[in-house]
Amino acid sequence: MASPELSPSPPVVELTLRPRRVLLGVFLACVGAEIAFFLLDWHVNYGRLFDLGPMRNMLNTTREDGLASWFGVTQTAFVALTLWLVVVTVRARDRTRWAGLGWMVVALIFSYMAFDDGAEFHERLGSTFKLFQQRASEAAAEPTAGSRLLELFPSYPWQVLFLPFFGAAGLFMLAFLWRRLQTRRARGLLLAGIGCFVVAVGIDFVEGLDEDHTLNVNRMIAELPGVEDYAYERFDRDGYEAVRHFGKSLEETTEMFGMTLLWVAFLGHWMHIGGNLRVRCAPDP
Repeated sequence: MASPELSPSPPVVELTLRPRRVLLGVFLACVGAEIAFFLLDWHVNYGRLFDLGPMRNMLNTTREDGLASWFGVTQTAFVALTLWLVVVTVRARDRTRWAGLGWMVVALIFSYMAFDDGAEFHERLGSTFKLFQQRASEAAAEPTAGSRLLELFPSYPWQVLFLPFFGAAGLFMLAFLWRRLQTRRARGLLLAGIGCFVVAVGIDFVEGLDEDHTLNVNRMIAELPGVEDYAYERFDRDGYEAVRHFGKSLEETTEMFGMTLLWVAFLGHWMHIGGNLRVRCAPDP
């Protein structure tokens, strides 16, 4: 007698998703985690609620090997996975070839972002580019074009290399997704999500400036009345150092929040176009 697992007509397993509940659950879970990471960094790590180095490092939002970084990479990977589900669904239901291709480009962008966040690719490549230009200038006994460009640019080297790519990717997503996401809510999430990334890049730009640079907002905040005293009293740190740390923490939190907004938009769109989607595992011929 054949086992149920090998039955030629196994019972149909149906998984019903309630879009409103799913999207609200994803949003609240992600935002709750992001707020928790920021507060844990404030009170436990920087505020030294307890002086256990390994635990404080794990809760440091600015560290690439911390809990918040793991969450951000995992979240981006899930966004990329959601987009690949959109690609498969669109190609199965929409006969417009360019629609599927456009969604594939967006999925590739977020797949790259997950890889980049996990491997610190843009930071490492930027540092490598700077080192290469320094060695080339020393060998030629004169500054190279790349080293001159780095001298003119006041912030991190990676921004010289990657900002044009990120800017082009953002403009493409805005133009393409504005046409594909046809509800006001989805478009609002799209604008807010991309806006969060723009703000995060701006904060990162300020972070990379020299302390005495005229555009260094962190220094301006640190010089406000009461900031220096509060930093020493609360964190036992210099005012500028504390402001710079929490600026980076705010950058990471803003980036994760932007990713949450985009995830809700993409997940909602997939559930909308999926409808009565059925997945069937067919035996190999």
